[in-house]
Amino acid sequence: MEHAELPLDIKLMTVATRALVVLLAVLVVAALGTWALRHPAWTVRAITVQGDVVHQNAVTFRAQLASQMKSGLSGNFLTLDLQRVRALFEAVPWVRRAVVQRDFPNRLKVTIEEHQAVAWWGETGSGRLVNRLGEVFDASPDEGEELPELAGPDHQSAQVWALFQSLQTEFTRLEMGLSRLQLNERGSWSADLDSGTHIELGRGTPDELLARTQRFTATLSQLTARYPGALQSVDLRYPNGYALRVRGVTTVTDVDPNTPQNTR
Repeated sequence: MEHAELPLDIKLMTVATRALVVLLAVLVVAALGTWALRHPAWTVRAITVQGDVVHQNAVTFRAQLASQMKSGLSGNFLTLDLQRVRALFEAVPWVRRAVVQRDFPNRLKVTIEEHQAVAWWGETGSGRLVNRLGEVFDASPDEGEELPELAGPDHQSAQVWALFQSLQTEFTRLEMGLSRLQLNERGSWSADLDSGTHIELGRGTPDELLARTQRFTATLSQLTARYPGALQSVDLRYPNGYALRVRGVTTVTDVDPNTPQNTR
């Protein structure tokens, strides 16, 4: 039995009808999805802040950020851009890193890692600090907190902090404190002790600079016995020794650092 072929217009109507049904189904699904996404149930109701909040009051912290989120970010629990929220948290002073997570059904959980300040970057009171990783950040320490000073090109802050720790260990052994370490634009290092003594370290690798310092500290007891006055400055840039200036006794004037000299 042979089946008669349907006319072309009926075929076209059938295809069009199926296409309309599919299109309608897509529109219905899209409408339902949009309604669901905009439903008040997905509104962010709370922000949980955990982790390091030493320099931030947690309640005030949440309130300030919730206000900023309302004014600067759009979306709800499902659609909120977590990267932008993270950037908002990390813009707050003392916050080094923030991890933002959705906490079903309508909360955000934020884990904060604060900077731990170890030194001023530049002069005391500059508003710039260095953390334990050698990173520079903008903030002001707690009132009364005394920090040493580090200085140099911003991109070398980690190197300055690393050398400071090595030198500080050496001076602490002699019950002396390092109050400042600086790397200038010519690549030359200098340091100041808590006592006010200024030390010229010169250029070199960290190992070379530490070796020069150890050469000086190894004979420090002999120096203090020979020159009981206050030590004003030390120049470690000489290849075979060092030069120093003691209050009341001058052992170095305008000497060429490239000329070998041993004052030990």
